Amino acid sequence: MPVKPIRLFGDPVLRMTAQPVTTFDKELRTLVKDLTETMLEAPGAGLAAPQIGVSLRVFTYNVAGEVGHLVNPELTLGEEEQDGAEGCLSLPGLTMDCVRALTVVAKGFDMHGEPVVLQGSDRLARCIQHETDHLDGVLFIDRLDRERRKAAMKAIRETDWGAEGAPQVKISPHDTFGRAW
Repeated sequence: MPVKPIRLFGDPVLRMTAQPVTTFDKELRTLVKDLTETMLEAPGAGLAAPQIGVSLRVFTYNVAGEVGHLVNPELTLGEEEQDGAEGCLSLPGLTMDCVRALTVVAKGFDMHGEPVVLQGSDRLARCIQHETDHLDGVLFIDRLDRERRKAAMKAIRETDWGAEGAPQVKISPHDTFGRAW
């Protein structure tokens, strides 16, 4: 499977609400493999389908040596919070402290359509929340308080990639039911 280019901040697909997966077929399995390979090559703790230009509710994760994926996640967040460093492959080089739930239970499916329950705390909980946010068109900088968000936007403007302007939009090779750029 080829490593896919990761879409950067400013790409419209990152702000779209991804569509639920309705067909668990070879194409979905290829998407999961592409996401996994791209995430591991980057390297990253997680990668959501919109980050490679596919507007479907799928993400992969790699936390503490555990590599997996989740399709159509639904989250139940714990009440305790954590405040810690968070970054994003679509915002390269940017790391900011971000408040997240300390624990999470994610229900969804695997690439074959089998039900999955994924429970996480600390870094895995942060990753699950971060990647699910991508599926809702939310970036971690949207979760920052005013001062941190202001600092993040300043840092983005000062990067080489942040000054490039509007990204080139490409058609996804995956079937996205007309919902991807």
